[in-house]
Amino acid sequence: MTMAKVWINVQVDLGGLRISYEDRGEGFPVLLLHGWGGRAESFRPVTDRLAQAYRVVVPDLPGFGESAPPPSTWGVRDYAKFVLEFMKHVGISRAHVIGHSFGGRIGIVLAATHPDRVARMVLVDAAGIRPRRSWKYYIRVYTFKTLRALYQRLPGKDRDKRLAQLYARFGSKDYREAGPMRAVMVRVINEDLRPFLPRIRASTLLIWGEEDRDTPVWMGKVMEKEIPDAGLVVFPGAGHFSYLDRFADFSVIVERFFKG
Repeated sequence: MTMAKVWINVQVDLGGLRISYEDRGEGFPVLLLHGWGGRAESFRPVTDRLAQAYRVVVPDLPGFGESAPPPSTWGVRDYAKFVLEFMKHVGISRAHVIGHSFGGRIGIVLAATHPDRVARMVLVDAAGIRPRRSWKYYIRVYTFKTLRALYQRLPGKDRDKRLAQLYARFGSKDYREAGPMRAVMVRVINEDLRPFLPRIRASTLLIWGEEDRDTPVWMGKVMEKEIPDAGLVVFPGAGHFSYLDRFADFSVIVERFFKG
């Protein structure tokens, strides 16, 4: 019996960025793209399962895990360009792609702009559709921006203290914890990727948790409608990490999908 190749936490310099990634197994490549705040390890159960039949490559995306942050305020297109360079570096010309949440954003742009590089794609609780906003949201945003403009005019330490309190009060958990990546996050979440959906040519499997509150299932239904060759599977009782909440079902469905 031939042992599968295993490299864990390889670190390389790619375009001036220190990038950490996992490269496991042999066979047709599968590229896993984690969500915001995640890392390669976030996909560990999926990696372990798929590496039995595929070569599975999982980068810590720039700014996450052990990888260096991007050199400027990147948007989703910049991350997609990075993935192309990364694929070239690890010798992958074409791959199946699985993207969770923020990783789904990258997958959408990658598949739409470089269809020759994506064989089949799985989007799991993917972001990319601008959420519906209530009047309460706009009042909250207006209040935040007004107070921020006011506090930025305060002197030194008082300004910093007031701004920190403001971000703690109004910012989401991801925003509060984004640190140096905060500007990147703001740019990313304000990008509407809906125009990219009709341009995707890869067969696309959409997997969603019915109880997902971060990217509600209505977003998956929009993607199913607007991606030319797409199907949606909804897991009852699962949340934003549906691939973990229903791992056994997720694994079987994805493996069957990849086999075509």
